[in-house]
Amino acid sequence: MKNQTLVSEFVLLGIQDFINFKIPLFSLFLLIYIMTVWENILIIVLVSISRNLKSPMYFFLQQLSLTDLLEATDTVPTLLQTGIYDRVLMSFVGCITQFSLFCVSESFECLLLAVMSYDRYVAICIPLRYSSIMSHRVCVTFILMSWVLGLITALLLANFTATLQFRDLNTINHFFCDLLPILELSCSDTFFVQLEVTMLSIPVAVFPLIFIIISYLCIAHAILKIVSNTGRQKAFSTCGSHLAVVSLFYGTLIAIYVVPHKKNSQTLSKLLSLLYTVVTPLINPLIYSLRNNDIRQALDHLVTRK
Repeated sequence: MKNQTLVSEFVLLGIQDFINFKIPLFSLFLLIYIMTVWENILIIVLVSISRNLKSPMYFFLQQLSLTDLLEATDTVPTLLQTGIYDRVLMSFVGCITQFSLFCVSESFECLLLAVMSYDRYVAICIPLRYSSIMSHRVCVTFILMSWVLGLITALLLANFTATLQFRDLNTINHFFCDLLPILELSCSDTFFVQLEVTMLSIPVAVFPLIFIIISYLCIAHAILKIVSNTGRQKAFSTCGSHLAVVSLFYGTLIAIYVVPHKKNSQTLSKLLSLLYTVVTPLINPLIYSLRNNDIRQALDHLVTRK
């Protein structure tokens, strides 16, 4: 056998495509990260202490802020490091750990968005039974099942990735340990790993998206039956924020992991990754809070009391 060197650490190149704007980009990403942490923690605190935010919708929104906070904290610090230094060294175990946490947050968010669409379906299509169907026990059960399924998916993906072998080449042209750059770097046969990843994505990502589409088709059918324009506008307003989050989240996922890219499109891939790892956790709280009177009133009450 030929002499071969097994890789024990990876080198993350970060966003060297924009090396001439290193300082402005670092300042921008740092500001975004600070705002992301502040916004999501604020949502979590408001839902926890406000009596007017005890409905299932706000409970799910609190969980969305929690997973956005986890995702941003998992990826953005590495991005900031690559903004300071030319490259960042990360051990093999550290890389797999970062990828696992990323998978947990992404898998949970896919399932959570499906649960939130079901919540909107019950609220609009079966309003008289909403309290009995979406009880606190049912909501907690949905969340626990989503976290457990996301954790199992992440552990399986991490186990598949850990079985890959990396020799000689250890440079990842990305700002965090994502799946596609890791597979491209491996010298092992990745066909079965890609097949297993595809099979795991069906219950975690594909089925929730189909469920969301079906739920909103039923919601649209119910809204069209509403006679008054005020009732229609109120129903649309309760779903508009969730639809915006779903479109942004699934749009970027499909653009990165489903649509085939050329080998020279790594810059585009990193820009799309920035969109759902940096921008989305920042925008989600704004989408839900700017048009929501209950959250604004809870914030005003908190500020006034302090």
